[in-house]
Parts: sequence; structure tokens; C-alpha cells
Amino acid sequence: MRWLPVFRKEMRLYFGSPVAYVVFAFFLLISGWFFSQIFLFYSDMSMRSFMQPQFGQNLNITENVMRPLFSNMSVVLLFFIPMLTMRLFAEEKRAGTMELLLTYPVRDGEVLAGKFLSALGLYAVLLALTLLYPGLVAYFTRVEWGPILTGYLGLVLVGATFLAVGLLISSLTENQIVAGFVTFGTLLAFWVIGWGADFAGGNMRTVLQYLSITEHMDNFSRGLIDTKDVVYYASAIALALFLTLRSLESKRWRG
Repeated sequence: MRWLPVFRKEMRLYFGSPVAYVVFAFFLLISGWFFSQIFLFYSDMSMRSFMQPQFGQNLNITENVMRPLFSNMSVVLLFFIPMLTMRLFAEEKRAGTMELLLTYPVRDGEVLAGKFLSALGLYAVLLALTLLYPGLVAYFTRVEWGPILTGYLGLVLVGATFLAVGLLISSLTENQIVAGFVTFGTLLAFWVIGWGADFAGGNMRTVLQYLSITEHMDNFSRGLIDTKDVVYYASAIALALFLTLRSLESKRWRG
């Protein structure tokens, strides 16, 4: 449990600065706007279905409201996750405290665990605040909680993957702005890589589809938990954290 001091320190830094509050405010504002627009559209289609029944044949609150919301929230995360991770190691390097941190009686892996879990904890709080949206939906109509819970599981895995990649990028530079932009660019690349599958064939199409983050998130938002999707995110997180650990160890060797 020697990672706990690092975890507590990072949480104090998050909530002792405007970072957490700014991310919370803007993420909830944007995702709330998406929710309101999607819900209003669904309400309009429901009203039309009373006069024209063909409009209501495929209406489903989970499929037509929550699934698009999960998809939009995952897009918004592309912009906000880099803000949570860009300073974690880059700021330590810039301030010259990285060397001091590595001389503490904690292993590199424990330092990494403390920083990763602090960012993940902050992200969990952010997701918990968005439970207001399915709560509002449930107030007006009956909802299927199974697909909603799997959708949130998908968001947890997507967010954890983004955080792990952000930590890796932050460990490679001492400039927060560079870390933020490179993290965003890297995540965006894995977001759009699946688009190339539409123009590829054979094995290349399969590879591009597998590497695409959106392909794996889609099943969760539909209420499906597929082993290959869980393995994809778990492998991506493990690889990113492993490379981050190697980066920290190389820093120790160089002194």
C-alpha cells in the first residue's frame, strides 16, 4: 500500500487546483447539452408516434437516448482526458521533483500505481455525476438498467485506456502542453483508425477494426459484454502502463 501517499498527494493537487472543477464543469455542461438534445428529439418522436404509429415502431429509450449519449460522452473524453494526465509526470520533470520522487522508498511501479489510480478515481467521480442522466430518464419512463450498466462499464474501460495512454505520453516529456496535445493526437488516431477499415480488405480490414476504439465501445453501449472487447481494453491499459514503467526506470538509470 505504499502507493497511497502518491495517490493522496495527486488527489490533493487535483482538488486543490481548478483542474478538477474546470473538467467537471465543462464535461457535465457539454454532455448535459447532448443529453438534452437527444432526449428532446426522442420526446418529439414519441409525440409523433401517437399520430403516426409508424414513427414509434422502433422507439426504445435505451437504444435511442442512452446509447447515443454514451457514444457522445466517449467523444468528449478525447478532449478532457488529456487535461487530467498531461501534468502527472511532465510537471514533476519540469519542476525538478521527479528525481526526488524516485528517491523515495517506493518502487517505480508504486509511483505509477498511485498516479494512475488517482486519475482513475477522479474520472470515476466524473462518471458518477453523470448518473443524473439515466436517473432523469428513469423518472419519466421505465428503463432497462442492464444496457445502461454495461454502457457505463464501457466508459470506465475507455476512460482507463485513455488515462493509461496519457500517463505514458506525460512520462516522455516535461512540457504539459506537449503532453496534452500528443495524448489527444494519439487517442484521436485510435478513434478514427477504424474508418480506414471501410476501404481496406482482407486481414488489413480485420486489424484496423480490432485497433479501433469505437468498434469495441459499441458492444457495451448495446448491452453486450464480449470477451474480446474486455481483452482489448485490458491489453491496451497493461501495455501503456508497462511502457510507462519502462520510461520511469530509464529515468532512474540515467539519474
